[in-house]
Amino acid sequence: LLALSAPAARSAGPVVSLKLATLAPAGTSYDLILKQMGEKWRKATSGDVTLRVYPGGIQGSEADIVRRMNVGELQAAMLTIGGLSDIDPTAAALQEIPMLFRSLAEEEYVRDKMRGDFERRLLAKGFVVLFWGDSGWVRFFSRNPGIRPDDFKSMKIFVTASGNAKEMEIIQRLGYKPVTLDWADALVQLQTGGIDAVQAPPILALSGQYYTVVKHMTELNWVPLVGATVVTRRAWDSIPQATRDLMRASADEAGRQIQEASRRESDESVDTMKKKWGLTVHALTPE
Repeated sequence: LLALSAPAARSAGPVVSLKLATLAPAGTSYDLILKQMGEKWRKATSGDVTLRVYPGGIQGSEADIVRRMNVGELQAAMLTIGGLSDIDPTAAALQEIPMLFRSLAEEEYVRDKMRGDFERRLLAKGFVVLFWGDSGWVRFFSRNPGIRPDDFKSMKIFVTASGNAKEMEIIQRLGYKPVTLDWADALVQLQTGGIDAVQAPPILALSGQYYTVVKHMTELNWVPLVGATVVTRRAWDSIPQATRDLMRASADEAGRQIQEASRRESDESVDTMKKKWGLTVHALTPE
């Protein structure tokens, strides 16, 4: 960290410009911390490495972002498990089994124990992980109260377009009505009746203005929203090792900051939606 406080000597190598895309909305802590990380990279490398952040899904869905990285149009991304699963399906183990984890601490413990295996698999596909993190629990937001499973059977439920076919088959066999959409389309579909419920972390429900339509939240720890920030191996290997070491130090710090801020802001978002927008939170009994 001390090395980051003073600019490194300018190398003779070419400037490496990295373009990073994310679905996280502009102006959120995710966006701001990523940009701060990029500024630290620029200063630590005397301008040899620059980072431009494209927030808010302006580079497309996570599937689009992964495709753009594969062809070299983008070099980095902050992805949820949905996007990481487009690179290697095993990443889904951290998020796509509802109520697998009893606490965020348990999820983080498992993630830390398994990260070496996940990172080796992603590296084999051409991606280097800079940091992992989670944004707290995904909740159910719905037009009408959803307290029991049967309450959701009459609802059209948002499912991310990057979800796999087997997941859709399971949902349908259980008698539910999933509708596959990109995140960018969720609010419009809520407004027009295309969907009645959405699974999302509260911070996304607030920043995405879902609260203007869905006034009910089911307080159930469904799944943690897990993700990682990755860079293509091609871009990473073009940077000298000493420079990469400096970059990793600030990336580790950014990962810790994003996780802490997003967990806190997720809880704060619920309070804001309750007080200002009339959100009703349905706490569930153990039964």
